[in-house]
Amino acid sequence: MPPEEIIFGRSGAMNSIWQKVLKVLGTDVPILIQGENGTGKGLLAQYIHSRSAMSSGAFVKVNCAAIPGALLESELFGYEKGSFTDANASKPGYVEMAHRGTLFLDEIADLDLSLQAKVLQLLQDGHFSRIGDKQERRAEIRVICATNRDLRTEIEAGRFRHDLFYRINVISINLPSLRERRDDVAPLARYFLGQLNARFERNTPAFSEESIDNLASRDWRGNIRELENVVARYAILGSLETAEPELPRRSSIAPYGVGLDGSIPLKRIAKQAVREMEGNLILSALRENKWNRRKAALALNISYRALIYKIREAGLSPKGNRKRPPAELPGDRATGMD
Repeated sequence: MPPEEIIFGRSGAMNSIWQKVLKVLGTDVPILIQGENGTGKGLLAQYIHSRSAMSSGAFVKVNCAAIPGALLESELFGYEKGSFTDANASKPGYVEMAHRGTLFLDEIADLDLSLQAKVLQLLQDGHFSRIGDKQERRAEIRVICATNRDLRTEIEAGRFRHDLFYRINVISINLPSLRERRDDVAPLARYFLGQLNARFERNTPAFSEESIDNLASRDWRGNIRELENVVARYAILGSLETAEPELPRRSSIAPYGVGLDGSIPLKRIAKQAVREMEGNLILSALRENKWNRRKAALALNISYRALIYKIREAGLSPKGNRKRPPAELPGDRATGMD
């Protein structure tokens, strides 16, 4: 497990979470961890378990999205011999395995409604039954749940029980995206590089200040998981410029047809043409300055922050290719009229 300074970083958002975690470590109340994919929900759950009074027991992770509903019930609660076809012997489930430990229900929003009722009973009194068994069993466990969805929206849509939500939401922790904690990109990248160098027995050079600026300015839609993958490619290939998959460059100006009323969307085409020219000019300045963005900003006579924004907007990568088409301007969607 990474050290605490890596798990929690140094950003204000993560410091608040660290303070909350310190208060819940000595309890066994249910915890709900929410956040985008790749933000470290599973790692945080494992950290809480390792520092809690339940640490002597097992940490049992169950991915509710990866196991079909009918099979998940038997995996969670176990079954008795002969309870269904191929049940040739009795088998304990994850709940029993987590006795006096922690049961981590990842992607809890994917739990079937019928199974949600059984999980609710487990949380209410600690009792459950194996499939095909009338005997009630008891498990002393701490339950930590995680999801990347808004459970209130799932409740409104009838896909999640409101009583289960209130039962698992005793303590709520919302993990921020990596875009919201850019101060943590540098220490995370350096930590991953050190781990990978040791793993692959390499001596890949440390990141330069320019490389760190480059990493901190990215969108990180895949969050920490994406950052780790980028650093892994850097450790193997030895160059941050080749860390991103290369995509063929294409013009952002898509062909437009004539509108139903015979009009031509000239304004929209002009806006995209200007945006394309601006992107090419920025790309040229970056190439001339070997992707030193501070020098490129001086050459373009704009602020460094403005350049970073425009690089993101244009979707430029260090290899000179566009990672994605520039974002549409308001009103840019093709309607046939302008």
